[in-house]
Amino acid sequence: LLPPVRLCGDGRCGLVTPFVCLNGDLHMEGQIWFLPRSLQLSSFQAYKLRVTHLYQLKQHSILVSVGEDEEGINPLVKVWNLEKRDGGNPLCTRIFPAIPGNKPTVVSCLTVHENLNFMAIGFADGSVVLTKGDITRDRHSKTQVLHEGSYPVTGLAFRQSGKTTHLFVVTTENIQSYTLSVKDYPHLELDTHGCGLRCSSLSDPSQDLQFIVAGNECVYLYQPDERGPCFAFEGQKLIVHWYRGYLVVVSKDRKTSPKSEFGNEAQNADKQVLNIYDLCNKFIAYSSIFDDIVDVLAEWGSLYVLTRDGKIHVLQEKDTQTKLEACKLMLFRKNLFEMAINLAKSHHLDSDGLSEIFRQYGDHLYNKGNHDGAIQQYIRTIGKLEPSYVIRKFLDAQRIHNLTAYLQTLHLQSLANADHTTLLLNCYTKLKDSSKLEEFIKTSESEVHFDVETAIKVLRQAGYYSHAVYLAEKHAHHEWYLKIQLEDIKNYQEALCYIGKLPFEQAESNMKRYGKILMHHVPNETTELLKILCTDYRPSGGSEGLGMLEGKRANSEEFIPVFANNSRELKAFLEHMTEVQADSPQGVYDTLLELRLQNWAHERDEQIKEKLHSEALTLLKSGRFKTVFDKALVLCQMHNFKDGVLYLYEQGKLFQQIMHYHMQNEQYKKVIEVCELYGDQEACLWEQALGYFARKEEDCKEYIAAVLKHIENKNLMPPLLVVQTLAHNSTATLSVIKDYLVNKLQKQTRQIEQDEQRIQKYREETTRIRQEIEELKASPKIFQKTKCSICTSALELPSVHFLCGHSFHQHCFESYSESDAECPTCLPENRKVMDMIRAQEQKRDLHDQFQHQV
Repeated sequence: LLPPVRLCGDGRCGLVTPFVCLNGDLHMEGQIWFLPRSLQLSSFQAYKLRVTHLYQLKQHSILVSVGEDEEGINPLVKVWNLEKRDGGNPLCTRIFPAIPGNKPTVVSCLTVHENLNFMAIGFADGSVVLTKGDITRDRHSKTQVLHEGSYPVTGLAFRQSGKTTHLFVVTTENIQSYTLSVKDYPHLELDTHGCGLRCSSLSDPSQDLQFIVAGNECVYLYQPDERGPCFAFEGQKLIVHWYRGYLVVVSKDRKTSPKSEFGNEAQNADKQVLNIYDLCNKFIAYSSIFDDIVDVLAEWGSLYVLTRDGKIHVLQEKDTQTKLEACKLMLFRKNLFEMAINLAKSHHLDSDGLSEIFRQYGDHLYNKGNHDGAIQQYIRTIGKLEPSYVIRKFLDAQRIHNLTAYLQTLHLQSLANADHTTLLLNCYTKLKDSSKLEEFIKTSESEVHFDVETAIKVLRQAGYYSHAVYLAEKHAHHEWYLKIQLEDIKNYQEALCYIGKLPFEQAESNMKRYGKILMHHVPNETTELLKILCTDYRPSGGSEGLGMLEGKRANSEEFIPVFANNSRELKAFLEHMTEVQADSPQGVYDTLLELRLQNWAHERDEQIKEKLHSEALTLLKSGRFKTVFDKALVLCQMHNFKDGVLYLYEQGKLFQQIMHYHMQNEQYKKVIEVCELYGDQEACLWEQALGYFARKEEDCKEYIAAVLKHIENKNLMPPLLVVQTLAHNSTATLSVIKDYLVNKLQKQTRQIEQDEQRIQKYREETTRIRQEIEELKASPKIFQKTKCSICTSALELPSVHFLCGHSFHQHCFESYSESDAECPTCLPENRKVMDMIRAQEQKRDLHDQFQHQV
């Protein structure tokens, strides 16, 4: 409450920024007074007689006044620029008569458009004068009569909406709207009742710039083309003002008046009541009693109430948080939660504050048993209130519908976790609401976000396999899709087709995981898919893209365990792989060989057995078992595949094993054949053959003779060792080896004679060489050669002579000799001798070789 200030008592003046007033009681006629925030009064002489109306623009320092300079009804309009000075006073930029023509009438109201292009003046005779153009200059504006009527004009207001400008005109009997942005200014009558002076105002954008007209029974709101809502406020309206979203109404009320906040209790029922209404939230924000209010003004963030006794009262609005807290407490006590919510929204309360109101409202409805209404309020708290607070309240089976609604909204706002998804799906399944369940899972991921894997688990557990399969396929949860198809639905064919549509890596891993199950139930189709997967795989659905030039292939060896109990399909698979991929893994060939040997061993039909024999042998001869020779040999031995064993022995150069194999089977001719075939590569075969036949008790003279003949020809064994070997055979007589011994002795005799002759020759040669050495040491050497030993031409000087008796031209010697110290003719023979000597010297230290020869 400000201290009282004595101001003018003329109720016709309008007080605006800064406070401007007219003087009617201080005997200073025609002055305009300024009241700044410091409350220091100042004035200047505006008219000679009196000032009747003022209008201060909000966005410009322009003041428009209406007053009189001489007696009579001849009001003048003056436009003042408050920023410019003329002799210390504001500059008057324009003066013109308010009344067009000579028709005398009194000005009743005045308004100016903020764009300075429109000014409207209302008169007591019902006419309205419009000035269009720059209102601050005469030559840039045009004045005309816009409206004529029989009733006094009590209110004017401009409304700007985009590029459209409207002028509201209210009289004591009607309300009209003029469109000023259209030629000829069309107008529309909005209502057939009016109001008194100062009982109309224009709202702010919060109420869509509606024109407010206060009658004695109601307050009406108007758009330019229609009437809007009305509010029943009783009492004779004296003043209407709009302030920051509030409607300020001063009225006379003859009912019991409230206690005044600015004085004693009201004794007079005719005193004026000041009510401040919040139209958005439909409640009275403030109410008090005053004595004879002159005007209500808004300035410096407060409302000022000017009373006839010369006092100014200030009403300051509390801060938003304080107002909300006070209002909420009051409204909560009265359970007016909807009003509390609207109040909070209109004051832009943050989401946390709104959420708390929704929670309390929900708790109130829940305690009253209105569970449907409560869940609607709890839904509005999503994102702020912990969901478990709500969920615990509705876990009862009878409230499952409410819980479902809450959980649905939780998912729509992408705030649900895996537990919420589980709970919602359980609600659907308990309610057996298949349509809602299907709608939920088929909603696009952009609209509803939930944990897909959790949903699949819940649906599967509840027996909704088709829904679970749909989710798994839609969200590419391949393992869950196959697990449900194979373990629950038992749709093996569909699962196999699904695998065929997967990318290579996933198709490969799933075939390894589920291959045995599929092979058991759909062996043919599974085998075909494995053939494709291991050769040139391309997904049947094209999921790996169109730009893939080459198909991928898996390792066929890794899928052999899939055919554990399906040998027929395994054989077909392996044969296919060996045909289309020559570089198939070794395990493929090993397994195929084992299969063919098994089939051959168990086959009873001779024709089929012969065919299987041929296939197995062909596979062995394919050259694919060189690196796994031992494994192939073991397989052939296990299945007693003789031809395979012998082939592998031959390939491995295991000639003794071949011979032992024939020996075990007592195939004497085969033993001789082996010796003849491989005896040159391994000479000991003949010795082993002789020992084998020597140990046989039956008559083997024919075979022994053949072996002895070969031993004799190749000189493979000493005769004594042959005799000792044959001594083990009780049936072999001396006649068996008689020829062998005779021939051996004859050969040795001839060899002895040849050796004796060679010895004699070497002795004579040694004697001759020694004589030559002595001659060279003791007597001169005479060179008598007349021809060159190289070109056979007559010797000419210079020539070269060697002690061996050869002579050469010097140029021939230089051309053919390799060393200056050696004779070119004797050099080859000398080298042979030197090589023999060096070889003997090297072998002298090779003890192992010596022992072996011994």
